[in-house]
Amino acid sequence: MRTCTQLSKSGLIQVNPVAQTCSMDALFFGYGSLVNVATHDYSGHFPATAIGWQRAWRCAAGRKAAFLTVIEAPGSRIDGLVAEVPGGDWAALDAREASYDRLDARHCIDIGQKEPRELAIYAIAPESVTLPSRSSPVLLSYVDVVLQGYLRVFGQRGAEAFVDTTLGWDVPVLDDRAAPAYPRHQPLHMAERDFVDAVLRATGADVFSKEALA
Repeated sequence: MRTCTQLSKSGLIQVNPVAQTCSMDALFFGYGSLVNVATHDYSGHFPATAIGWQRAWRCAAGRKAAFLTVIEAPGSRIDGLVAEVPGGDWAALDAREASYDRLDARHCIDIGQKEPRELAIYAIAPESVTLPSRSSPVLLSYVDVVLQGYLRVFGQRGAEAFVDTTLGWDVPVLDDRAAPAYPRHQPLHMAERDFVDAVLRATGADVFSKEALA
């Protein structure tokens, strides 16, 4: 049994157990919004580590917003969640991750159990990668969801490790908190919001409003 964390009403982080029961047949590794379990109903999810990968803020050609992807980085390790593919339906999951390639990750995901029959990680196809810009920015509502997930599953140290193992923080970030554009946006506790804002200040992100584009 692994642990996850959540904020109490006082804003302090409390630790709660997370079960690690799944079929071990068809699994995938999530390293961004999937870690926030409030955004999905995937079953059998549990914390795991991907070896030889690093996250990066990037945009896929043709998309209006930038998101996270992973790039190969020998010696690097990133934490995330492994979850079961609903109904073993890879086609449906591939459709949801349409801007990403599905890669075999059985050799590089440490799940501390027997090897699953199928285990994948999704990454933007190299030929489709572009850098974020003010016309294709990272959404603050997405950053909120991702960091909230890491705070609640891995605690503050885990969230800080997320920042340290993610490239490209000095990107344009559209402040859409007042009217979130990310479809799986979540409300944040004040302590969570303060943490996100502090990260963006410390990493030099270019946070801007829609009015700034006018």
